[in-house]
Amino acid sequence: MPTSWNRTPEEIHKIYVANTDAFYLLGGSGYKKELDEFMSRCVFSLWSKGTGVTDRHVDIANELYSRGSSKPNWMLWSLTSAVCESEDFLPPVFFWSLAESDARRGTELSRALIRTITNILLYCSAVDDDVTYSEAEFITGVQDKMNAICDTTGVKNSRSAVNPMDYVTSDQPSFKEKHKDDMPIPESASQDTPVAAVSGCVEGKAAAEPEAESEEKKPDLNELLAEMDELVGLDEVKKDVRNLINLVKVRRLREENGLPNTDMSLHMVFMGNPGTGKTTIARLLGSMYAAIGVLSKGQLIEVDRSGLVAGYVGQTALKTQEVIKSSLGGVLFIDEAYSLSSGGEQDFGREATETILKAMEDHRDDLIVIVAGYDEPMEKFIHSNPGLESRFNKYFHFPDYDGDQLYKIFLSRCEKNSYVLSKKAQKDAKAIFSEMYENRDENFGNGRDVRNFFEDVVVRQSNRLAGMEAPTRDDLITITPKDLRE
Repeated sequence: MPTSWNRTPEEIHKIYVANTDAFYLLGGSGYKKELDEFMSRCVFSLWSKGTGVTDRHVDIANELYSRGSSKPNWMLWSLTSAVCESEDFLPPVFFWSLAESDARRGTELSRALIRTITNILLYCSAVDDDVTYSEAEFITGVQDKMNAICDTTGVKNSRSAVNPMDYVTSDQPSFKEKHKDDMPIPESASQDTPVAAVSGCVEGKAAAEPEAESEEKKPDLNELLAEMDELVGLDEVKKDVRNLINLVKVRRLREENGLPNTDMSLHMVFMGNPGTGKTTIARLLGSMYAAIGVLSKGQLIEVDRSGLVAGYVGQTALKTQEVIKSSLGGVLFIDEAYSLSSGGEQDFGREATETILKAMEDHRDDLIVIVAGYDEPMEKFIHSNPGLESRFNKYFHFPDYDGDQLYKIFLSRCEKNSYVLSKKAQKDAKAIFSEMYENRDENFGNGRDVRNFFEDVVVRQSNRLAGMEAPTRDDLITITPKDLRE
């Protein structure tokens, strides 16, 4: 049994989120529930091959959940039962669909997922400061079986995967000591940049490509505008963004020609309910500003109150300054920003606000701040501080999606993940989203509700397919009316 532990459950959670976030940036978050459950079962099988399983391992398994997902509540007996159901490792069903989609589109998300899973398994195997040969052999087997699926479906393989056998540490220096110099913390992942091994995660730190690569490829404004135009709805927002980009471009031309410009603040207020595309537009704006030379990098750093405010005097300013430092050259996006002024005169949120205001002045040439939240609370927040009123004078309103738009978002998620709806399911889905919109309340989640609905549909479809003896490819991709409702 293990005698020492070099990672706490909380640290493993950060590592897990860093790896899965990097993958979701590439392939979307439609696989969250399935991937989380798969990884929990997989690591328990891994530990059963090594030095044995304890309640401490179960504590770590309960930290294997993606950002925004519910924390699992595995118990030792339930995980043991899950492993005993299938002694041999079987790749998850959703991985077949991902590999088939890669083969059709010429992408390699499935290969990136293999690297993500390998990284997580390596860290989980080393939590007791010892990676045994049996554990490394298990990880190699996982790689081989998943790579075989990619080979069968024709997914290209331009990157070599990590070899777990290199990480065996039994009777050798510890995993942490042996690899402390070759485990970089990637700041981002892109279609051309596979998910690398991750040793930690900085709260509020965004993903950006390695510096050398980001300098080689600048974002293309026309491509970004086309990407924005493909978004469902948001017609007025799209129009406002184009107007703003054109205004900034002309200002820069005037500046280059020695003509005067009036003072202009590029900081913005995004107002609207959750799930209406605020973060997506903020990300695109950052890239657009980088494309026209307003920002040096264009990365998006997304935080909320918890990412800025600490619990003791003096710590909030330091915490906020770290977030600001990672935001320089890009966009700092503060969600539910009104919560910074909700605690009264003695609340540390005021300290965070003042620190941000100072940074907006000190770095006005290479930092854009976007504050976002519900309409009425955001109005009160902006008017709660004269400094906020003077710096935020551009307001973007994000309306709720109607039933037809919610249906289009759902279809987009299905297409992205290689699912198709039967004719009857199409009709039923339209009715469901129309009903969802008509019965919405103040907690309506818009795109988030669609995402949750899609993930529930995938689970119900998986449960239905699990009862079939030999589901065909058409079975694997088809959504039926039964999958749409309980």
